[in-house]
Formats: sequence, C-alpha cells, structure tokens
Amino acid sequence: MASDQKVPVVETLGIDIVPETERTAKPSDLFWPWFAANVSVFGISYGSFILWFGISFWQAAAVAAVGITFSFFLCGLIAVAGKRGSAPTMVLSRAAFGVNGQKVPGVVSWLTSIGWETFLSIMAVLATTTVIRQLGGNPGVVTSVIATVIVAALIVTASVLGYHTIMKLQSVLTWLTGAVTVIYVLLTIPQIDWATVQSVPAGSVGSVVGALVMVMTGFGLGWINIAADWSRYQRRDTPDGKIIFWNTLGGAIAPVLLVTFGLLLAGSDPQLADAIAGDPIGALAVVLPTWILVPFLITAVLALVSGAVLGIYSSGLTLITLGINIPRPAAAAIDGVILTLGTIYVVFFAQSFLGPFQSFLITLGVPLASWAGILIADIYSRTQDYDEPSLYDASGRYGNVDWVAIAIMAVSSVIGWGLVVNAFAEEAAWNNWQGYLLPLVGEHWADANLGVLVALVLSFIAAWFARRGTIRRQEAGA
Repeated sequence: MASDQKVPVVETLGIDIVPETERTAKPSDLFWPWFAANVSVFGISYGSFILWFGISFWQAAAVAAVGITFSFFLCGLIAVAGKRGSAPTMVLSRAAFGVNGQKVPGVVSWLTSIGWETFLSIMAVLATTTVIRQLGGNPGVVTSVIATVIVAALIVTASVLGYHTIMKLQSVLTWLTGAVTVIYVLLTIPQIDWATVQSVPAGSVGSVVGALVMVMTGFGLGWINIAADWSRYQRRDTPDGKIIFWNTLGGAIAPVLLVTFGLLLAGSDPQLADAIAGDPIGALAVVLPTWILVPFLITAVLALVSGAVLGIYSSGLTLITLGINIPRPAAAAIDGVILTLGTIYVVFFAQSFLGPFQSFLITLGVPLASWAGILIADIYSRTQDYDEPSLYDASGRYGNVDWVAIAIMAVSSVIGWGLVVNAFAEEAAWNNWQGYLLPLVGEHWADANLGVLVALVLSFIAAWFARRGTIRRQEAGA
C-alpha cells in the first residue's frame, strides 16, 4: 500500500472491483497469507491421516509432496483471475456460469468455507482443553466455554476488519508460528523410530490414489474457492507466473515439510496415530515437555485462527454474491455466528466430528473440483481481461445463466459422487448413498475416491471444448 494513502481500519470494500489506486500489492505479498494459514502444526497430524490408507512411508511422502504442491498450484491458476479482474473469486466465476448461474457453485463454496472455518475453530478449542489437562489442570465446561469465546472472537474480529488487517496479521503470525513449529520438531525428533517407520508395508495403487485425493482436498482444494480473493489487490500488469509461483510456494512449502515429519511421528508410534483421530492438535502436545506446552498452545491456536480468518473473510464475500445485500463486515459477522454455533455443538454435544467432517469434505470436494476445472478452463481460454460491469449485470456479456457450465458441473458431480465412498458409514450414515459407479471400475478402487479427480479433469476438458465459442462471443462483446 502506498505510504501516502490512508488505510481504513475496517475494510468496507465488498464484492466490488478493487479501485486502481488500491491495487498496489506485490506478488511476494501472496506468500504471507497462504504460508501463515498452512504452517500450523495441524499439518503434522495429516501424517497419521495418510497412513490410515495402509501405505508405506515412502509412498506417503510422495503423496504429500505431489498432492499438496499440485493442489496449491491449482489455487495459483485460479488466483490469476483475481489479478485480471480485481474481484473476489465467486464474482469472477460469473464469467463462466453467468451472473445468477454462479449461485449454484456459490452455495457449494459457501458451505465448504463455513465447514473449514468451523473445523479449525473446533480444533483450537479441543487443543486448549488437552493442553490444560497436560499441565495438570482439570478442564471442564467453563474452560471450553472460555476457549470457544476467545477463539471465535479472534476469528470474527480479524475477518470483520478485513484485508489490510488480515495481511498484517498473517505476516506476524508466520514468524511466530513458524518459530514454535521448528521448536516442536526439534523436541520431538527423539520420538522417531526409523526402523519402525521403515517396517510399514507398501499399499496398493488404489490406496495411494485415495491418500493423494485426501491430501489434495485437505490442502489446496480446500482453499481453491477463495484463491482469487487475495490476488485481487495485485497490479494488472503482474506476470501470471509470479502469481502462480508465490501462491503455490506460500501454500505448499510448510505443509509438505510438516506432513512428512508427521509421517515419521505417526509411523513410529501407532498409539499416537490413533490418538490424533480424536484430537489432532492436542494429541501432538502429549509428547512435549511441560515447559513448552503453553507456547505450543498459543501458537497452535493462533495458527488455526489464521486459517479460519481466511475462510470466514471469503465466506462472507461469497454470501454477498448469493444475493444477501449487506455490507462485507456484516456478512463476516453472520458467518462468525454460524461458526460459533457449530463449534459449540461439536465441542459440547457431538460424539464424533473428524469422521463426519472428512465425509462432508469429500462430498463437497466433488462439485468443488468440477467447478475448479470449469473455471480454470474459462480463465485460460480468455485472451482479454474481464469486462467488469458485466460481472454485475445479468444482461451483460456474461449473461444470466450459462447452462452449458451448469450442465457440465451437474454431470461431472453425478459421475464423481458415484466414484467416492463414505469411509465413515456409521458416523456419517447420511452419506452412504455414494459409490454407485464403483462396480464399473472394480471395488478395489473403493478407497481411492477417484470421483474428485474425475470431476476435476472431466469438467476441465468438457468446458475447454464446449465453451470456447461462448468465450469468443463474450470477448467480442456479443
């Protein structure tokens, strides 16, 4: 931001085009929000999740490196649209789906963001009670209530203040959480038993693909619907490659290292791996000496808050695109209330949350992957920047509803859902309807959740060929 320009305390800009005078961010600025949101020690927990698929350490390490990096690369591809159009992701998506047709993937995006930010809030509260117990305390309902209030207040406050506050917050949190995470790694290295890690047998190709899909949906694909929200403050003449590079680097570098270390920890101690299933952050604290528990708790919670802030900020923007005509801070506050209620329900009433959440993630991951394939095809089929007024006018060149895009998303989602299964049949019985196409490819692919990848690739190919004529007419002003 230029030094002679006063930055407002509360960002009032909603889903409108960012003015030219405010598009002053550098490509490297993208590193900070993505890195801060993904440097959380929660990444270490994913080592346990990956090994659940019954694969070896080397298979799992390859899955982590490829899945995480590629998923954030996809985010980078979509972030380019933010630079070209200077509007939130779900507004730019109107060019592909139509001004009102965009509400279909918009609902999926909003639900995904709400789910993620609530999940991160829940993790922060559970970690707090576990660490207090490790310190010799007896956390009860009062402790959980206080933790819930503090976590929700931090998330909502930062989200309501908006872009400029969040960018400053993320740059500070990056150093703080990064430093404590390094200390955590150094202190827990003695827990690693290399011989035990190496003794884990290799798994099937289907298991490897299943772990790959889980990693992609848990990392980059979980953020892909907000990827352009942070690049919309970039200058229009910024090279696309720099946007993609800094987005991918910021998002992927910390998780790749943390998940790999998590594989070593979980592979060394099956009991720790099982404990992570119930409390992914708190279980990691059990192996720490007492003197580091408080700093660990503070930074772990702040890292989770950092990720939730990005989610709630963008879910508020998405809520406005759905036709809720309210100021951006009010939209963020509404989502904050939903987040708080969801956290209270899970912490105080739900018997289990990790299984249902992962089932929820895969279910929404299919249409979200389809949307991403369509949008990526749209972005890279265009030779011009977006016509800004038409993004807000159903009678403009992008039209009211692009039925071709809607049909591609619908068909790809139906196919995709037929190729994924609910791995938590008892905990998430509402989701047992999926997997109806697996007999066509073989039941041995049941754990691979091929539907996410199929929806992504199929939608990209279909949109690339089926919508090229539409895009040429749009760019001609027809």
